Amino acid sequence: MPQVSRRQFLVGTGVLGALGVVGASAITWDELHQRATTTPLAAGSGILVVLTLYGGNDGISTVIPYADNAYHDARPELAYRPEEVLHLDDRLGLNPALKGLSGLWQNRQLAIVRGVGYPRPDHSHFRSMDIWQTASPDEPVPTGWIGRWLDATGDDPVRAVNIGPVLPQLAMGAKHTAAALDPSSAPLSADLAATLSGLAANDPDDSPARGRVCTGYQAEQTVRQTFSALKQAKGQAADALVAQLDLVSQCIKAGVPTRVYSVSLGGFDTHADERHTQEQLLGRLDAAVTGFLKDLSTHPRGRDVVLLAYSEFGRRVAANASQGTDHGTAGPVLLAGAGVAGGFHGDEPSLTDLDNGDLKATVDFRDIYHELLHRVLDADPVAVVGSGRRDLGVLSA
Repeated sequence: MPQVSRRQFLVGTGVLGALGVVGASAITWDELHQRATTTPLAAGSGILVVLTLYGGNDGISTVIPYADNAYHDARPELAYRPEEVLHLDDRLGLNPALKGLSGLWQNRQLAIVRGVGYPRPDHSHFRSMDIWQTASPDEPVPTGWIGRWLDATGDDPVRAVNIGPVLPQLAMGAKHTAAALDPSSAPLSADLAATLSGLAANDPDDSPARGRVCTGYQAEQTVRQTFSALKQAKGQAADALVAQLDLVSQCIKAGVPTRVYSVSLGGFDTHADERHTQEQLLGRLDAAVTGFLKDLSTHPRGRDVVLLAYSEFGRRVAANASQGTDHGTAGPVLLAGAGVAGGFHGDEPSLTDLDNGDLKATVDFRDIYHELLHRVLDADPVAVVGSGRRDLGVLSA
């Protein structure tokens, strides 16, 4: 067994990640049902699933302006022909890989918010994702938007759960963080688990930062017990997003008292050979999301679930010389579920009135967060996204 000192333990995620602490154990349903029975999620409580598309998804090749000549002029070889596109109306259509989402659209269960971005956009993956996850375009802040919601709503570590080995910035608050659960990691040995539990004990001499590391580890162990009954049948699936959303679905159906789940899919930095790469990724997104919603469609809690899919930025309007696209600005945000107001929201950005080759945003992403906080999480949005924001009407009445 590796020897770990308290100082090493307090380093935090590096040691914990190396030891495989953030993971799901092989478990029984009885343990999960015990927590879901003692503190189940109240009927009718909204559930938000946040899906982050890392790398900068090309929104123009996702929601395609197939009838706009400027689109074909800017991307003469990369553009999709009108007959290839899944038509949404007489001007816009979905990427051909999104057949399941096209069905959701027809059933009014897909809302597309067009032209989403923020003022003074940044082309850096890291800074732009930080802006989206902290909801603070003007200056860097240490807390994420879900983290601030956690700070304002209590201390139960199961209220928000990230599925995966890395806790994103959006889930970090000043006092509380979402719990991280990695379904692919191996369980700890009994000896190592006991050692780490001892190291995580509260010490009055700890600094606030060290105290948060200990509190975070203790919270993760609470989550480990809460989720320990989940079956791993699909957890070994080749498609990680399918596995992540399958785990979320099981938790929702079991009544686990979680209001926010975070999942992710990466690989969208398509500087070259974009068409093939993006179609593969969008096909995985499509299969995972539609399978997840179909799985919940007959469950009483299915109506309470809203899935948000976003990326840190879109791509530039013109294709590059490698049949890809470079870092851009605004792009579409997708919301799916039985409770969304299906259809288009926000104005379609012009492909000719550009900001140095980039789309001009028509919707501020914080307005989407405002409505999700207000309508799904029953929270005061001002404490999270500040004043001056508004609901967009992306959720049905």
